[in-house]
Parts: sequence; C-alpha cells; structure tokens
Amino acid sequence: MINKSNKKTPIPEQKPDKRIKNFLEVSLGYDEKMAISEAQRCLNCKHQPCIKACPVNVKIPEFIELLSKGEFKAAYEKVCETNSLPGICGRVCPQETQCEDLCVRNIKGESVSIGRLERFVSDWYLKNVKNEKIIIQEKNNTKIAIIGSGPASLVCAGDLAKLGYDVSVFEAFHIPGGVLMYGIPEFRLPKSLVQKEIDKIKNLGVNIKTNMVIGKTLNIEDLKEEGYKAIFIGTGAGLPKLLNIPGENLNGVYFSNEFLARINLMKAYDFPNVDTPVKIGSRVAVLGGGNVAMDSARSAKRLGADKVYILYRRTEKEMPARAEEIEHAKEEGIEFKYLISPVRIIGSDKGSVSGIENIKMKLGEPDSSGRRRPIAIENSEYIIDIDTIVSAIGQNPNKLVTSTTKDLKTEAWGGITVYEDSGLTSKEGVFAGGDAVTGAATVILAMGAGKKSAVAIDKYIKTCKN
Repeated sequence: MINKSNKKTPIPEQKPDKRIKNFLEVSLGYDEKMAISEAQRCLNCKHQPCIKACPVNVKIPEFIELLSKGEFKAAYEKVCETNSLPGICGRVCPQETQCEDLCVRNIKGESVSIGRLERFVSDWYLKNVKNEKIIIQEKNNTKIAIIGSGPASLVCAGDLAKLGYDVSVFEAFHIPGGVLMYGIPEFRLPKSLVQKEIDKIKNLGVNIKTNMVIGKTLNIEDLKEEGYKAIFIGTGAGLPKLLNIPGENLNGVYFSNEFLARINLMKAYDFPNVDTPVKIGSRVAVLGGGNVAMDSARSAKRLGADKVYILYRRTEKEMPARAEEIEHAKEEGIEFKYLISPVRIIGSDKGSVSGIENIKMKLGEPDSSGRRRPIAIENSEYIIDIDTIVSAIGQNPNKLVTSTTKDLKTEAWGGITVYEDSGLTSKEGVFAGGDAVTGAATVILAMGAGKKSAVAIDKYIKTCKN
C-alpha cells in the first residue's frame, strides 16, 4: 500500500535520558521499510521545486522514486551524480530551509523527509556495497593544489580528480576533514562516517598532506613554483569573534572552536584514555543561538555539567540554529534564556570564572540580517553564577593565507573577495570558496561553492592550454 500521509515517517532516536550520557549518534536512521514508506510520500512533481532549493541540485524526485521501489544502490548513485557527501549532508544539511521548505507536501502537511532519505541511501550503500566502481578520466598530468580539507575543499578535490587532474590537498591539522571533524559533535555526525567519505576522495587519487600550514610551511607562491597550475582556497572560518567584554580572558572561558575541537578532534570526552582534557564545572553558559551554540551546550551536558544555559540576545524565533537541534537541546535539559546579553564575566580570587553579568534586551526594528535588532534595557543588569563559559557568537576566516599572499583581495571583515560565482579571486589562477569567502555558513553551501570552483578551474586550465 502506497503511503500518501501528510505526516513524516518518524525516525528512531536515542531517548534523552540515555543520550546525555554518551556521544553516540542521537538519530538512529530509517530501516528499509521506513525509508520506502517515506519515499512513497513524494508526489514526483513536474516542476520539482526541491531541486532548485538544493545548493548542489540533487535530483531529488529521481532518487526518491528509485528508493521507493527498493532500488537503494541506484538511488545512492543518482544522489552522487551531484552530491559527493550524501551521508554527511543527510545528517547536517538544513533541509527544512532548503529542499524540504519548497516541497509541495508542505502546503497541506509535512514535507517529505528528503534529508533522512539521503542519509538512508548513503548508509545502506556504505554497509552493503564493498567494491565501489570509480570512474576517472585519463590523467592529464596537471597539478592542482587545494588548501584546507573541509567540505568545500573535499568536493572541489574530488570533482577535479574525476576529471583527471593530479590533486593535492594541504591540511593544517593532523587529521583531514576540517569542520566535519573538529566542529560537529559525534552525536550529530559520526567521525567514522566522515573518514569513509575522506577515504573515497583518496581513492580517486587525491593526495592529502596533513600538518601543512599554508602561510607558514609554504605559501601560495611556493605552490605555484612547485608547478601547481591552479589553487583553490577552502580554509573555512575558524577564527573566533571576540566578546570584547571584561573577564574574557579568565580561566574557564572557551571559544566554541577550541572547545569543540578538543572534544571532537582530540576525543576529550574519552579522557583520561586520551591526552586532551576539557575542564567542565557544574554550571555552563553558552553564548549564541546558532548550531555551534547547540553543539557546545549539548556537548557540555554530556561531559557532566549539571546545569547548561543557552544565553541569547534575541528570542527563539530569531535563532539561526536548526529547529531539530533546538528541540533536541530542550529534550536534553538545556535551559534557554532569551533577550539577554553578557556585559561582564566575573572571576574568583583564583582567576577563574564564577559568574556572568547580563543585561536584559528588547527587540527593535529589523537589522541587516532581517532579524529584529536587540536593544539593551537600561539598569536591567543581573548576575548568573557560572563555572564555565563557551562563546559561540560566530567565526571569521583566519587571515594566515590572505596576509601572506600578494594581490589577493579581501573584504573588510576578512573574507576573500571573489568576482564570480565560480570563486575567481583577484590573483591569477587562484580560486576560493566556502566559509573563507562567505564567513561561517552551512556544509551544503560550502560544497556547492567547491563544486562550482571545480568547474571553473577545469575551464581555466583548458583555456590556458589553448
């Protein structure tokens, strides 16, 4: 019987009281029966609005139709025609504001669970298909350098390798993967899955060189001298925005990128079996309202904090975090405090955090982000007792590459200036994409940028040869 329900097929999850004690994935995924049932809800619309809303233009109705017939391998291959990292996107892509937002089923009910179905076909394929057939064009002996190994870089590297290019990825950390490895917690994105996706890129012939800090170990000119005919910069946005309030340098104040890197990349949750600890008190305040703030708060809870607060200067309506992440945080006991902003971090006589002073806010007219601007209410300050603070108010691109590269123009806030959707920069033969250009954004947008730059680099190389 075909499922034409107006409701999504529920997905199994770990119970909140269990999952706050481990870092295992919260969502357990669809089984085959659930996936087919959900796929049958797709109306296979002729105008296909979901495709237009996808940054990498996955052929959504086509893969879902194959899935609905139980043709899981073919469905996965259809997704991979445009999406190089389906298992990752199925977990962390904000489908509710992209493909699922325009799903026709939204008009009279709930959209098709496109992200969950994408995850299902990827997980099924990785589990059941062992000898993957890889199609690569004949090698053309042309060297391309990719700086960084996050989602934009991995997609760009993979697409260029398939076209026959000799691609080398230069990663500053000891492990490739960028934000996929250091930024997103295990309970949302298992690192074993990320590693499998990286291995797929390596199997295309991509050479990933770790512990290579471009701007220090080598610079852009060095890469050109070594014979790289084009360079893609995908270094992400790992430089934290400062709070610029008193007490910011006290012991017990973390920036979210450091906090999450210690947990995700260095496995601090398994201390003392690993060498990297994270000190967590019983009361933790996380500043911010995006996915990074949710990840930080939920990680702190799993590390043993008794009380974890999200402090946000607007209301839940303005929060940029995914609705699913907010809901999961609430289920796990995270306490949300809206319309407050920190003005001072209070320290003990030993130089450690003991509290945070906040001022109450009200919302004014919309600002450049389209959200109502928070305005401080005079004489409304109050103090919350806190042991640990995690600042997750945003990140900007690191300036190491741009400051050591002549003729590479940047925006006033630090992002690399590009002149076309393809990622063309002011420097000959150099392209850029992802968070290094846009500032902190989503994995799927970074992937879309990497894909467009791969096409542009291929065109650039062929034009130079002619």
